[in-house]
Amino acid sequence: MSKVAAGEMFYRHAGPGRSAPAMVHIHGFAISGSYLLPTAALLTDEFDTYVPDLPGYGRSPGPRKPLGITGLADAVVAFMDSVGLDSAALVANSMGCPVIARVMQLHPERVTRAILVSPAGGLHNRPIGRGLAQLAIDGLREPPTLMRVAGPDYLGFGLLNGLRLFSAMTQSPTIKVVRELANPMMLVAGSGDPLLPSRQRLESLARVVADQGNITLAWLNGPAHAINFSHPELLAALIREYMHDPSLTDAAALPPEVEVLAHARR
Repeated sequence: MSKVAAGEMFYRHAGPGRSAPAMVHIHGFAISGSYLLPTAALLTDEFDTYVPDLPGYGRSPGPRKPLGITGLADAVVAFMDSVGLDSAALVANSMGCPVIARVMQLHPERVTRAILVSPAGGLHNRPIGRGLAQLAIDGLREPPTLMRVAGPDYLGFGLLNGLRLFSAMTQSPTIKVVRELANPMMLVAGSGDPLLPSRQRLESLARVVADQGNITLAWLNGPAHAINFSHPELLAALIREYMHDPSLTDAAALPPEVEVLAHARR
């Protein structure tokens, strides 16, 4: 993927051309977009693909105090403006999910579809001590190679800034917010992710969102939190199928690790 600077934001870009559907990948807290590249790269044959580092992350400069969720959402929209995208499919992981949820609240017309992978935030991650313990457990479940990518980013972002932003993420009730939105979206949860509610609670959520008609809920057997890095082939195949058929009704077209708990009607 090519690496180009857009204003104050560094980003990677590859794809078949501007005539292809646009897709922007948004990273989690205290980390750059580098760990999203394994999944993003597998989609560049069909989608005009962008992976930015939001302000203050990775190779993008930012304010001394990290931007909050709304500030980061504004940065996503500013990035899209800077590269000439009127709208795009947004793919997010972890803290990126409340960020794009805020984008959909403020600018729904800019988001053609949203894919929220490991949508952390809310009561399950509070108080912050509980959330930090979940984060520690997840670290033991991720591939060791993730730290080669994430370690330098975490060190550069700083411990205090990381704690502030993690606290902000836990205060953002991502799943509650997306239930109030009309954009087509898919929520993706991994069975090994300690930062997300249990399978039983997600099945209860699936029964609720089934009536909304705009939300697909997919359960992946195996992955923990950083699915974009640990299981890129699985996630890319699921995203591709969702972009073709948001209802995901054709089970034969899905990888065997995928269970669809709720089907969108559109």
